[in-house]
Amino acid sequence: QVQLVESGGGSVQAGGSLRLSCAASGYTGSRPCMGWFRQAPGKEREGVAHIYTPGGGRSYADSVKGRFTISQDIAKNTVFLQMNSLKPEDTAMYYCAAKSLPCSLDSSAYNNWGQGTQVTVSS
Repeated sequence: QVQLVESGGGSVQAGGSLRLSCAASGYTGSRPCMGWFRQAPGKEREGVAHIYTPGGGRSYADSVKGRFTISQDIAKNTVFLQMNSLKPEDTAMYYCAAKSLPCSLDSSAYNNWGQGTQVTVSS
C-alpha cells in the first residue's frame, strides 16, 4: 500500500498561483504513476496531470496545459503541482493518487488516494 498526503491548497484570486504537494510513503515502487485529479461540487472527478516517477514522463489535461506543471522530488518521494494563471473554474478539491503502469488520467484506474486539498479561485 501507498499512503498519500496532499498539502498546499488555499484561496487565491484569479491569475494567481498555488503549489500543491503530495508526499508518498509505503511501497511506492509498486505505484510508479502519480496523478493529480480534481473534483468540483456537482461534477465528476477529472484528471489534471500525471507523472511516471522513474522516468519523469508526464501528461496533462487540455484544460491546464501551459498553466500547470507536475514535477517531483525523488529523494523526498514528493510530487508537486504548480498551478499558475489560475481561473475560477479551477476551483475544486484536488487529490493525489497513485497506480501501477500504465499511467493515465482516468481516475477509475487509480487505487491509492490522498485525502484531498481544497483550491478556491475567486474572480
